Amino acid sequence: MKFFVTGVAGQLGHDVMNELAKRGYEGVGSDIAPQYSGAADGSSVTTMPYIGMDITDADAVRETLLSVKPDVVVHCAAWTAVDLAEDEDKKEKVYAINVKGTQNIADVCKELDCKVIYISTDYVFNGQGTEPWQPDCKDYQPLNVYGRSKLEGELAISNTVSKYFIVRIAWVFGLNGKNFIKTMLSVGKTHDEVRVVNDQIGTPTYTYDLSRLLVDMAETDKYGYYHATNEGGYISWYDFTCEIYKQAGLSTKVTPVTTAEYGVSKAARPFNSRLDKSKLTENGFRPLPTWQDALSRYLKEIEY
Repeated sequence: MKFFVTGVAGQLGHDVMNELAKRGYEGVGSDIAPQYSGAADGSSVTTMPYIGMDITDADAVRETLLSVKPDVVVHCAAWTAVDLAEDEDKKEKVYAINVKGTQNIADVCKELDCKVIYISTDYVFNGQGTEPWQPDCKDYQPLNVYGRSKLEGELAISNTVSKYFIVRIAWVFGLNGKNFIKTMLSVGKTHDEVRVVNDQIGTPTYTYDLSRLLVDMAETDKYGYYHATNEGGYISWYDFTCEIYKQAGLSTKVTPVTTAEYGVSKAARPFNSRLDKSKLTENGFRPLPTWQDALSRYLKEIEY
């Protein structure tokens, strides 16, 4: 199979390309920059073919995909700056990338009759209650601009192509780019105490582990909606921070606070990001390792 991966300068796209190389698949990476601009870590993503492409340019998308003729498109590219998406002068760009860009890709994938893996988010739900969200639940009601744009991206895929995997993830961390772990490690080294919310509940997702699952999916025709985060139980951001500092050997004090006490951000955040992942095993897919194990491996990966 031949893969085309968008967003390879980001955390997940970077790891998907490395996973493809590991398995001997042909992979073509893409991002908006003319040259690859992600982590220059000597990994496969830096040596595999790369094409600069603006997903909001329908003609460029069509020309590129028809030239590559992939069997599978893994669509990782997205606007992910959640708070910045709330700014009036940014909303048009957010929708251009997350909705129009996704529709452009879906249109050509329909023409090629290829498989599409679309990466979505827990933010498509309203984040209320305590029950885990089911992958086939249609009670969305996203709380913010980012969530609404990703939901419309989901619909662009599901309403256009038939061979799709829509995979919702949460609390993402990987080598290539910024994430919560890197932020907490940086703050922990310069502060004696940090305040972290304890009323937003979910599970982290390590892109290294997720990339393996996505390629597993591409090798099947078990299409549909899925949830994929690491195993290990549901936790709060406070719990996550405590484990980060424990494994990193930092003595920084972690003080739990409510979202209200922490202060209102521009974008409303979901309190309940519990994602039910049982559909993975029901369809024969191997679940991701525990988030505790993933964190341990990640700290080694970033040489902390």
